[in-house]
Amino acid sequence: MSEGSQRIVAVKGMNDLLPGRSHRVEWLESRARELFARYAYRNIRTPIVETTPLFVRGLGEVTDVVEKEMYSFEDRLNGDPLTLRPEATAGVVRAAIEHNLLYDGGKRLYYMGPMFRHERPQKGRYRQFDQIGAEAMGFAGPEVDAELIVMAAQLLHELGLRDLRLELNSLGISSERSAHRMALIAYFERHLALLDADARRRLHSNPLRVLDSKNPAMRAVIDNAPRLFDFLGPESRTHFDRVLAILDANGIACTIQHRLVRGLDYYTKTVFEFITDQLGAQGTVCAGGRYDGLFAQLGGKPTPAVGWAMGMDRVLDLLDDTEHMPDTPVPDAYAIVAEPATYPEVLRVLQELRRHGVCVQMHADTAGASSLKSQFKRADASGATYALVFAQDEMAHRQVAIKHLRDASIGQILRPVDDIANWAPTLQSRPLSH
Repeated sequence: MSEGSQRIVAVKGMNDLLPGRSHRVEWLESRARELFARYAYRNIRTPIVETTPLFVRGLGEVTDVVEKEMYSFEDRLNGDPLTLRPEATAGVVRAAIEHNLLYDGGKRLYYMGPMFRHERPQKGRYRQFDQIGAEAMGFAGPEVDAELIVMAAQLLHELGLRDLRLELNSLGISSERSAHRMALIAYFERHLALLDADARRRLHSNPLRVLDSKNPAMRAVIDNAPRLFDFLGPESRTHFDRVLAILDANGIACTIQHRLVRGLDYYTKTVFEFITDQLGAQGTVCAGGRYDGLFAQLGGKPTPAVGWAMGMDRVLDLLDDTEHMPDTPVPDAYAIVAEPATYPEVLRVLQELRRHGVCVQMHADTAGASSLKSQFKRADASGATYALVFAQDEMAHRQVAIKHLRDASIGQILRPVDDIANWAPTLQSRPLSH
């Protein structure tokens, strides 16, 4: 096969969303939008491409995302360093600073869209993946941390996910993390022989990332490392205790996980993850926390903020085998056209039906004609409940024949095409979505 005729396929780890899957994505997005509206969160959409320094400065130079996973390149026109966004929070903060979004007070925002990370593709972890996220900016109190966690729990519950556990930790404030950092370095230096090359490299630049290592050979030394929680002062402990109290009052069970540090440098105080055991290694479904220092890191005024992101692919993977997922939609009716010459009038009738809310699929054949038998086969295969038969005799009397495709005991009936408003509702047979 010549190079010019070689079949072109999608980039590895960047998958097509075919109609069945994309319908489920749309359903998930619609459920999320409904919930965000009830909590008074408003939509924000930021560019897929941002300047590379946004993520280097915001996420941290020695994080896995910045060091290994970003799709970065130079703008061919002016040489600017650009990156496909690996996450959305930094871009949302950049937008808030650039447009002075908080000039009149705090904002509750949500987003949906694709992110990009150069990782080894596997189930639940792709190079292009979609996230739903929420950010509350300009609010310092623990009640907003708790509200966001409650909102995430409510969304997961309404989607039908039950077997998830919530883990929380507090990363404290800068001075507390600095004291813990010194203790960590001293501890790991005493156990240097037990660290892998990646941990040794990060030991002095970002020792907190060592705690996030997935290397099982380092599990014991990490488990015995100094806990950040033990370095928290009264303010941080009170903040965390109030978050726990609100969650308890709302019946949300959680576990304090002292090794939970998250993979990005901008987190402070509360961090949390909703985790499942049903997806193998990719068990984190939703995660987030407070990031009070990120605004200042990106050149804005110091501003408290907290948020989370939910992996849509992982949520859908969990939902695939449950009764909560909607079926792929089918038309209410399928239009069978006996004579091609009648298409102008047929299309007028179908447009009127659609204006009355009926989902109707028109038969079309690339060969220019189809027998009635083959059209009925197509109608049955479409999943439609009714066939609308536009035959020459009926059309002459301005009528359409309606045949029930799912119940042979129901006889064919005729309806006037000039009185669609009265009979169109009887064709709307789609079941309500879950």
